[in-house]
Amino acid sequence: MRICLFPGTFDPVTLGHTDIIDRALPLFDKLVIGIGRNSNKQPMFTEEQRLQWLRDIYKDNNRVEAIVYDGLTVDCCKKIGANFILRGIRYVNDFEYEKAIADMNRSIDEKVETVFLTCLPKFTSVASTLVRDVLRNNGNVSQFLPAVVNQSISEQGYNFKR
Repeated sequence: MRICLFPGTFDPVTLGHTDIIDRALPLFDKLVIGIGRNSNKQPMFTEEQRLQWLRDIYKDNNRVEAIVYDGLTVDCCKKIGANFILRGIRYVNDFEYEKAIADMNRSIDEKVETVFLTCLPKFTSVASTLVRDVLRNNGNVSQFLPAVVNQSISEQGYNFKR
């Protein structure tokens, strides 16, 4: 069985994330979206909220699962039986950074292969960091987020300027 882990913070889940997930699905039997805990980052949204968004978005697809994990990504791969890590690439400098991580992961566990998918041009500028900055300034982020995330964020009191 080809099991793939798509690690990230997903803070918030964007259309860029769902684009990569949706296009990766034909490549794998199961795709596990792993919300990694990163002590260097202070998330805007709780783990529970991000997990719920992913579960709601993919509730009709039994090949997609969402989890939260600590520690090394390759250790999470071992725990869930994944031999693949999925990473999305927007720009050339993303590739350089992601390749260094992929090389390190392969050095730690040679059975884990990283697969890179480039995002569609319309999602190149969609980054969670930028979406959070726009949100903090009460800007409209609705065009960058799945409907479930938009609705939730709106219910939490974020105002989308039109």
